[in-house]
Amino acid sequence: MAGVVVVVFDFDKTIIDCDSDNWVVDEFGLTHSFNQLCPSMPWNTLMDKMMMEMHSLGKTMEEVAECLKLAPIHPNMISAIKSAYNSGCDLRILSDANTFFIETILKHHGLMDCFSEINTNPSFVDESGRLRILPYHDFNSSCHGCSICPPNMCKGMVIERIRASVSAERKKRFIYLGDGAADFCAGLKLNEEDCFMPRKNFPIWELIQTNPILVKSGIHEWSDWDELRTKLLNLTDTIIVEEKCCNLGSEELVPPDCKFHTSSMSTTHETFSHVLPVPH
Repeated sequence: MAGVVVVVFDFDKTIIDCDSDNWVVDEFGLTHSFNQLCPSMPWNTLMDKMMMEMHSLGKTMEEVAECLKLAPIHPNMISAIKSAYNSGCDLRILSDANTFFIETILKHHGLMDCFSEINTNPSFVDESGRLRILPYHDFNSSCHGCSICPPNMCKGMVIERIRASVSAERKKRFIYLGDGAADFCAGLKLNEEDCFMPRKNFPIWELIQTNPILVKSGIHEWSDWDELRTKLLNLTDTIIVEEKCCNLGSEELVPPDCKFHTSSMSTTHETFSHVLPVPH
């Protein structure tokens, strides 16, 4: 039953317990400059400018990488990712960070090979040694038209693309984890048989509470990484067993595990590319 479950993770404040952009800006003493410029330009464009400022201060990419390696990630998140991967789930990332930040952190914690795809803002190191961060969606040439998401990325559109890309293989069930408003947009693209795992008391939670009728999938909120790990692995195990039972022929005996895994899911509620296939 490997591959029947597609688990899509947001990155900032979901996989790691901080915003990677803010983490780097704060650690290099550019918070004041960042806050001054933030109201006047898109976040994605602002981060590209912050990397220019860091470069002008003599900060190297090695220093940026070492800073990223210190970003907090809970051991239960690492365990949850590895366990879901080992159970045969197809793990992907959908994030408004950038490829260099995400790759650096995943490699540091031995998680890179767990993910089949990373959807985020592309980045590259130019000839001067400065990190350039580009928008996932070129909003200067066209608008994605979503009023929930930032101009550089509509997460709902990316979820639709992912679903279309895997639909030819076999029926897939999705689990989506996130914390922000754009993650709410992604969650709106889930179907009734999918699972939505929002971080409680974060922007995504307020949007769900305000607009519960818009969410078609089951909602399985989490507040800490112990709860996330427990709920995620229960959901993946349950879906895998349910699909195994559904695919048994009518003449076959029902395996014992089907009896004990009735659904526990709530019915309530160097250049990088845009999409990074992870080599194995």
